[in-house]
Amino acid sequence: MTREEKAIVIEDLTAQLADNANIYLADISGLDATTTSNLRRACFKANIKLAVVKNTLLAKAMEASDKEFGELPDVLKGNTSLMLSETGNAPAKLIKNFRKKSDKPVLKGAFIAEAVYVGDENLDALVNIKSKEEVIGDIIGLLQSPAKNVISGLKSGGGKLAGILKTLSEKE
Repeated sequence: MTREEKAIVIEDLTAQLADNANIYLADISGLDATTTSNLRRACFKANIKLAVVKNTLLAKAMEASDKEFGELPDVLKGNTSLMLSETGNAPAKLIKNFRKKSDKPVLKGAFIAEAVYVGDENLDALVNIKSKEEVIGDIIGLLQSPAKNVISGLKSGGGKLAGILKTLSEKE
């Protein structure tokens, strides 16, 4: 690979890192062709972009990026696959489900909306991260609950309130 080709790859990786808020680094080495193909197919179905990258080029792209990747460049040893997703927990769920049949992929680290996670032991925590849509749904549900209670109370007490007002107006 020439110097110019490397520069183009670094520039492309830097753009991908800038465009994605959810970045996972995984080790898929040792998977046979069929299993790798199944992993790629599962990533495609889950709307996750999977790419095998050279560690040195990815490290330079992280350096050139505006984001603060913390300890993530330190995990760039051995084989590294880059998983990019719009949903924060989608790659973690995919890795966890895929590991039911295989011992790989192994999570090296992740960058989720400004937070850095290093190590495979964080996989369960990453699976439980809620997506932006799930959090918004929870908030809307919480906000609707008190309003529904007030409306329900007004409807059920509406007849009583009207009766009380009528009685008070007749006494005058």
